[in-house]
Amino acid sequence: MENIAPYQNPYLIGHETAEQVFLNAFKSNALHHAWLISGPEGIGKATLAYKIARFLLANRQDNLSDFKSLDVDENSAAFRLIARRAHPNLKVLERDFIETDKKKVLKAIKDGEPLDEDDLQNLKKSAVIKVDETRSIHEFLGKKSFDGDWRVVLIDSADDLNASSANAILKILEEPPLKTILLLISHNPNRLLPTIRSRCAKLILQPLTNENVALLLHRYCPELSQADVDGIVQIAHGSIGRALSYVEGNALQVYQNLLKVVSQKGMTSQALQLAYEASSDEERWALTTEMFLKIVSNYIQQGCCVEKTGAVWDQAQAMFRDTENLNMDKRQVLLNLIYALSQAVSDAN
Repeated sequence: MENIAPYQNPYLIGHETAEQVFLNAFKSNALHHAWLISGPEGIGKATLAYKIARFLLANRQDNLSDFKSLDVDENSAAFRLIARRAHPNLKVLERDFIETDKKKVLKAIKDGEPLDEDDLQNLKKSAVIKVDETRSIHEFLGKKSFDGDWRVVLIDSADDLNASSANAILKILEEPPLKTILLLISHNPNRLLPTIRSRCAKLILQPLTNENVALLLHRYCPELSQADVDGIVQIAHGSIGRALSYVEGNALQVYQNLLKVVSQKGMTSQALQLAYEASSDEERWALTTEMFLKIVSNYIQQGCCVEKTGAVWDQAQAMFRDTENLNMDKRQVLLNLIYALSQAVSDAN
C-alpha cells in the first residue's frame, strides 16, 4: 500500500469546487487572510491545504488570468521544499511529540541519524496544541519573508488548540500581517471559538463519492481485489483516510466476520474466536467496536426492527464506554452485544 503524506501528495480529487473558489479569489486579487477548511476526517482537507500552500509559494500575483488551476509542477522548488518540510515561508502548527518522544527525535538529530517515517509514526503526540507552540508562529511572522512574497501558516488541526493557544491564534487573525495567509483545518468547526470562525473565509468540504474513494483505493492500493475495494467503500462513508486505515487494519474481514456471527444464533465457536481476537490488543478492540457500531447503525438505517436495534446501539455505546472506565471483560462484553444484536435482527425476520 502506498502511503503519501499530505505535504507530499499532489493528487486531489472530489474538491474541485473548493479549489475553484480559492483560485477565483486569488485571480481577483481578493484573497482573505484566513481560510477555514472543514469537513469530516480523511477526505482530503490537509491535502487541499498543502496544495493551496504550494500554489501560493510557487506563484506571484502576476498575469492572474494565466492561472487555470492550483496545480504546481512537482519539480518546482516550492513543491520539493514543502515535500521535505523545509520551505522557509511555510509554518506548520500541529501537535508536538510528548516530552519523552521529543527527546528521542532531538537525540536522533544530534547523533546525525534522523528517524525515518516509520519510526516517526510510532511516536506519541500531545493531546493538544499548547500555547507555547503557538509562539513559534509569532517568531515566524516576525521575520521577513524569504523572498518578499507570500508567507503561509497552516494549522493542522485547529480542533487541537487548547483555550490559550486558540486565543493566541485569534490575536493573529484580528491583526493579520501583510502577505500572510492562514489555513486552518478543522474536522469539527463548531468546537472552535465563534470569533475564530467569523474571521475566516470558509471552504466546507463534503465526503467523497463512493466512485472517488474507489478510484483512490485503486491508486494507493493496487493489490486490492475489486471485491475488497467495493466492500471497503461501503464502510468508509466517503473518507479515503478511513478507507486506507481499514485496509491496513484488515477492517473489512472484521466487519464481515461480525456480520456472520450476528446472523448465527447462540454463542458459536466463531463468535468466541472473534471475541478472543478482539480483546487481544487495544488497536484490534478499537477496530472491532467501531465495526460493530457500524453494523448496528446500518441495521437502523435499513429500518430493521428499529426499536430493538436502537436499544442495542444505546447498550453498545454504554458498554464500550464502561469497558474502558471499569476494566470490564472485553470478550464477555462483545459476546453479550453480539447475542443482543443477533436476537434483535432475528426477531425482525
